[in-house]
Amino acid sequence: MELTWIYSPIEKELKEVEVILEKSLRETKNESIQKINRSLLESPGKRIRPALVILAYKATLSPKPFALSQLIKISSSIELIHIASLIHDDVMDHARLRHNRPTVNYKWGNDVAIASGDYLYSLAFELISSCGNTNILECISSATKSMCEGQLIQICERDNLDLLKERYMLIVKKKTASLFAASCRVGAMLSNCQRNIQSALGQYGSNFGIAFQIVDDCLDLIGQKEDLGKSPGADFRMGELTLPVLNLISQSKDKDKIMACIRQQDNPEAFEEIRQRFINSQAYPKTKEVALSYIQNAKGYLNILEDSNFKQSLFSLANYIGKRL
Repeated sequence: MELTWIYSPIEKELKEVEVILEKSLRETKNESIQKINRSLLESPGKRIRPALVILAYKATLSPKPFALSQLIKISSSIELIHIASLIHDDVMDHARLRHNRPTVNYKWGNDVAIASGDYLYSLAFELISSCGNTNILECISSATKSMCEGQLIQICERDNLDLLKERYMLIVKKKTASLFAASCRVGAMLSNCQRNIQSALGQYGSNFGIAFQIVDDCLDLIGQKEDLGKSPGADFRMGELTLPVLNLISQSKDKDKIMACIRQQDNPEAFEEIRQRFINSQAYPKTKEVALSYIQNAKGYLNILEDSNFKQSLFSLANYIGKRL
């Protein structure tokens, strides 16, 4: 796995994150909750967000030994926030698969999934509060609020066939990029490095997050179920216009046909039509170009850092996102 060597400089810390995650998810005495939480531990994601916290902390080359315990707790809490958001996303998208396994909502129902996501949010903020750092609490709380606001705007904009690219970018910055930015910023904050370095790493995370979401939206259109770990076309079925489709509309000479397909959300043939048109149009390379431009922007913000294995991992992680397309 490509991420294994990218994560190699922080392998020890990521293992400690797994310990905290397991401890947090297994602390309940309730058997029903234990069963749900075990299923979450059995299908881990890529752990990109906690990796960013740790890499940002280490890449400043001014780590504070007393902050190591806080670092692991904060990294774990951000992953818990991410997992909670995915559980709620799956409810809103009526998703049945995540990481090639049944989703919480599909297995136990929407009520359980919503309550489970709320429970994980509470675990996350309990961990953050235990660190006693109000600045970090404020940073992550603000990012979580922004993330939820972005999700709400996206839902409100469903079936809006007049959605502008600027509106799409606002949703992406709030829903996805905000937590990536906070991950990098709090890592730098924990090292107590200079404010300009904290800001630069936050900007790295923000641009990284925008690219990540654009790539994710593209893969939802052109990816295969086996590679994605879930069924493609979720955005199409939910009436959410993403950058790939917006680019397809703007590039197409047959907009009426495209719009007619978009309105047929429950028609697999309509999705396949959009998919093939996108793959065979200039919208595909244009979307890829936009994603790569944000990756380049992200890497540019790393120039403020001295060379190290951790800085190189941040570079490589950004490149990894681009290679997914």
